[in-house]
Amino acid sequence: MPPARSDRLEDALHRIFEGGKNTRASWFALTGGETLFAEGDVADTLYLLRSGRLGVFRRDGDEDRPPQFVGVIRPGEPAGEMAMLAGTEHTADLVALRDSEVLALPRDAFFEAARTEPDLMVELSRLMIQRARDRRSGGGEPSVFGFLSARSRPIRAFVERIAAAIEADGFTCQVIDQSALTSASEWFSRVEDAHDFVLYVAEMDEPAWAALCARQVDRVFVVGAGLMAPPNRPLPHAGVLDAQRRTDLILLRDPRMARPANTAVWLDAVNPGRWFQAVEGDQADAERMSRVITGSAVGVVMSGGGARAYSHIGALKALREAGVPIDFVGGSSMGAVIAAGPALNWSQEELEARIRKAFVQSDPLSDLAFPMLAMTRAKKVDRLLEEAYGDVDLADLHRPFFAVSTNLTSGRIEVHRRGLMRRAMRASISIPGILPPVVIDGQVLVDGAVLKNLPAEVMRQMNTGPIIGVDMSQTRGVDAETIEHPPSIWRLIATGAWRRGPPIVSILMRSATLTTDADLESSRAATDLLIQPTPDGIDIRDWKGFDPGVEAGYRATRAALDGLDRPVTHLRRPVPVSVSAPPETDAETASASPRPAAVETPRKAARRARREKPSA
Repeated sequence: MPPARSDRLEDALHRIFEGGKNTRASWFALTGGETLFAEGDVADTLYLLRSGRLGVFRRDGDEDRPPQFVGVIRPGEPAGEMAMLAGTEHTADLVALRDSEVLALPRDAFFEAARTEPDLMVELSRLMIQRARDRRSGGGEPSVFGFLSARSRPIRAFVERIAAAIEADGFTCQVIDQSALTSASEWFSRVEDAHDFVLYVAEMDEPAWAALCARQVDRVFVVGAGLMAPPNRPLPHAGVLDAQRRTDLILLRDPRMARPANTAVWLDAVNPGRWFQAVEGDQADAERMSRVITGSAVGVVMSGGGARAYSHIGALKALREAGVPIDFVGGSSMGAVIAAGPALNWSQEELEARIRKAFVQSDPLSDLAFPMLAMTRAKKVDRLLEEAYGDVDLADLHRPFFAVSTNLTSGRIEVHRRGLMRRAMRASISIPGILPPVVIDGQVLVDGAVLKNLPAEVMRQMNTGPIIGVDMSQTRGVDAETIEHPPSIWRLIATGAWRRGPPIVSILMRSATLTTDADLESSRAATDLLIQPTPDGIDIRDWKGFDPGVEAGYRATRAALDGLDRPVTHLRRPVPVSVSAPPETDAETASASPRPAAVETPRKAARRARREKPSA
């Protein structure tokens, strides 16, 4: 949630910017999508937002990815204060999310005026500390969302269910429809300031209202019907949201439709940053979308690790038993194979049965070949993947999912979110030297663990909520005794151990899943709960070690959950302020329905403080 603004800071900024007759502050307007300042610009001005909303975006050096969203600046809040006070360049882009009015004060004028406002520097320092904390904890996220219908049936009931789920989680939420079309811009600002979250909803036959919504919100959800084609006419959009990939897609389907379909057509039409599948009238899906909006959605990311990745199955079992929702899921190598289970909506029993059949009973790497490209022909692996996934498209999964492979052509990681699932999974597990590489669109792809064994940063780009990382990166998976005293080929044949391949397979598999300390540190830093199972005694190619591997993951996850002081869904929320007694209310609030809230969010605290502030 946004940081609570100090009344003293707000009053001091008002006096500096607007109180004096001889002020050097200037006023100007920004249209939605216009940049106030960019990363690297000289910070010689302090800005104050009078109306509208500004988005803070940071680049990660990858031109193929949109800038990372950092937070929102709301009316009454300063902008650019950190770099201005330090006399350095700006470290992020500041872009108008909608038409905005801004006041600007030169740096020297600010310091001159600050001498008459002794509280100003203290309050600014508090604000900067709070913003830094919010960026680490997930605070400062969007709070105003638009739901634009792209189907003939109304979507209001769907949005109302999401709003009810948001309120059930302790937040305040307001749904606004076309009846507000003629309202003044100040009215919208008052409503947004009075609620934790505001949801604008526009039906398909309300083009004027939909266009306004697209310009008014921080993030847009286009709501379509899975089995219907996208509308032939252009959908309402806002340029800044499109440029920053902040338009998402929700496809609703009939409860009688067992699984999603036709998603690729909608992706081509909408080009969303993310997409979600939901069943019409399903409460669980409404609650899942409410978690996405409130920053409480849980993402689970799993590393590679060969047979030791059986521990991921135990981790999922423990999470499910604890009632932890799994809203986003992804992984690398064998971690991607396990992560596909929740994405396909498999039960725990079905996941375990399918993995047993594919890996324990089938010895997937037993089709040894002359090592021209790899030690196996991969025909057995291809058949197992086809049996498991058929012609399923990655876009048509119940939950947002990704698999990571390593692109040898470009030297970068490849994130798979669309296309044939079995092809993406085949690329993600293609350990160099063990399985032949996969060629997709002219790109040569191998195991994702080669470059990114725990792709938590990829998950962070999809999900602003808590991320659980199950990491096998540093678990020992090669038997030193076997390396020092390798068995003879006759012993391998006599014992049947040849089906796992010779010891060189362990060496190649372990080498492919190693990572640098810096990369591992970066990946782990992107998680909020790190789980590191230790399946001792299980070789990286020990496909028969299913039960002890699962048990190791289960124990490690239970221990990690037991060590938490709050639910997983709350890991990125600012710590709430306990309220021992409710504040006195006026007649209007006293007549409202009582709310069962024992805590208040920072924004609620700020509103209460302003109400209780004595008049001069």
